[in-house]
Amino acid sequence: MNFQQLRSVREAVRCGFNLTEVAAALHTSQPGVSRQVRELEEELGVELFERAGKRLLGLTSAGKALLPIVERVLLDADSLRRAGQELQGREEGRLSIAATHSQARYALPHVVRDFRQRWPRVSLHLHQGSPKQVAEMLLAGEADIGIATEALASYDQLVTLPCYRWSHSIVLPPGHPLIERGSAITLQDLAAYPIITYEQGYTGRSHIDAAFAAAGLQPDVVLTAMDADVIKTYVELEMGVGIVASIAIDEERDHHLHAIDAGHLFQINVTRLGMRRNLWLPGFAFGFIETFVPTLTRDEVLKAFGD
Repeated sequence: MNFQQLRSVREAVRCGFNLTEVAAALHTSQPGVSRQVRELEEELGVELFERAGKRLLGLTSAGKALLPIVERVLLDADSLRRAGQELQGREEGRLSIAATHSQARYALPHVVRDFRQRWPRVSLHLHQGSPKQVAEMLLAGEADIGIATEALASYDQLVTLPCYRWSHSIVLPPGHPLIERGSAITLQDLAAYPIITYEQGYTGRSHIDAAFAAAGLQPDVVLTAMDADVIKTYVELEMGVGIVASIAIDEERDHHLHAIDAGHLFQINVTRLGMRRNLWLPGFAFGFIETFVPTLTRDEVLKAFGD
């Protein structure tokens, strides 16, 4: 049994059982991938994949049972390699960050800049996705650190830490009647106009829906998007009232729009940082975390892991 065999199994699942894509991901040939998988199956004494000729169709029941072990072995091997590099005193390597669009667009740019200045020999990879996708990337070992508002805390396999609290803001085009309401604006006021906001599962959308539901109101959501910049664009076109994360308001860029803090209308959101349990974090990973949230020192993070 060897790591290449295990990687072939893992990548086959990640690539939707397309052996051509697996071979490309592992920088080998398609026959080589098939051979690695077959050799592992022979050693284990069970078939891991359902097949139609040479094509893989999916995992067998045995494959489904053994896949978590394969993934765990590979993740532990990666942790072992990283630990060896750090014990050699090498401040280099790879760090993968998974984040929602709002975090990547508005919260992380200065963090990434400062981190790169401090650790120039670390290859930093930034992946974007929904909160659920961020959690899945962490669990699959595709990301070391995840940053999102929702979902992370609901996974027992993850260690999560609160980063900062934020509210939503209402965004209005020039001359809109609600501008005069200011901080006195109500949910009833908003429900009288078309609303443009985030897609389900993104950037505190559940808190927006919950607030309207608790008030017995059915808002007219005419357009949804993952990106606050897209929302603001359609607000500019006077298609509706926008509800975005307050961190997405840039006073200089959005000077032509009118923003009203909606902390009194919608539940306050908490951005969380997540990591996989039993993960070896290199020193520069702790550095990234502390650059993002100065209060999350190495000792605080290790305390959350139970070390």
